[in-house]
Amino acid sequence: MTGRARDLLIAPHPVLTTTADPVDPADPAVIEAAADLLATLRETAPRTGLSAPQIGLSWRLIAFDAGRHPRSRSSAGELVVVNPLLAQASHWESGMESCVSVGGLAGEVARAGRIVVHGSLPGTGAPVTIQADAFEARCIQHQLDHLDGLLFLDRVSRALTLHHRPHSCDA
Repeated sequence: MTGRARDLLIAPHPVLTTTADPVDPADPAVIEAAADLLATLRETAPRTGLSAPQIGLSWRLIAFDAGRHPRSRSSAGELVVVNPLLAQASHWESGMESCVSVGGLAGEVARAGRIVVHGSLPGTGAPVTIQADAFEARCIQHQLDHLDGLLFLDRVSRALTLHHRPHSCDA
């Protein structure tokens, strides 16, 4: 299924601060939303990840392609995960983040440098396990926060006003 790029929500939209609901990976609406997330991601480089709440759906669904970003060490390609769950997190480190849903700001956020995430693939519902480190781990955690109604600003230890776009997870 070919998706269509959707408009992105900007804070303080209430969907961005609401905990997203689990969904059925085989539901045709979820499959369509997965395609739309990828289409939106492809249209807006250098973004490396998006969550369903950012396109107005309070669903537990993320899309990412960390390999698109200059700081990435991955070439794994695009992936959409339904109902992702952070199973393991270790090697904590601080790094700068920004977000397309929070324009003009960046902040230092502590995140795990190594993670394991479990979820399902849209359509088949086949289980998927993602092991990520470094930049990829940061991006995935950023998207998982969106599913819990958190923005990076909720975790920031130091904020900056931007005059240019930093390397970030979805902006």
